Amino acid sequence: MALFINEDCINCGACVAECPNTAIYEPGEEWNMADGTCLDDDAAQEPLSDEFYYIVPDKCTECVGFFDEPQCVAVCPVDAIDKSPDHDESADELMAKYKKLHCVD
Repeated sequence: MALFINEDCINCGACVAECPNTAIYEPGEEWNMADGTCLDDDAAQEPLSDEFYYIVPDKCTECVGFFDEPQCVAVCPVDAIDKSPDHDESADELMAKYKKLHCVD
């Protein structure tokens, strides 16, 4: 399942550099699917939060395909990153998403 950043976020930005999918954005920042992926979709999307850093669920693989555990969770100093109950995905689904985002056969 995708991760999300909760209201405990202190906006330190430690998580951003750790995301191999470029799925984490600053508050108020537009995002697109092409950032950090092989996809050719650079259409600007509205920010998902104006208050806290946020994770785009369609780009979050919980680091599947890269690491054994989500790197953003590992570096968050205030434990502000949780699993999203709205985006329940199996390990196989996360791997399929990783392959799609990074054009892996």
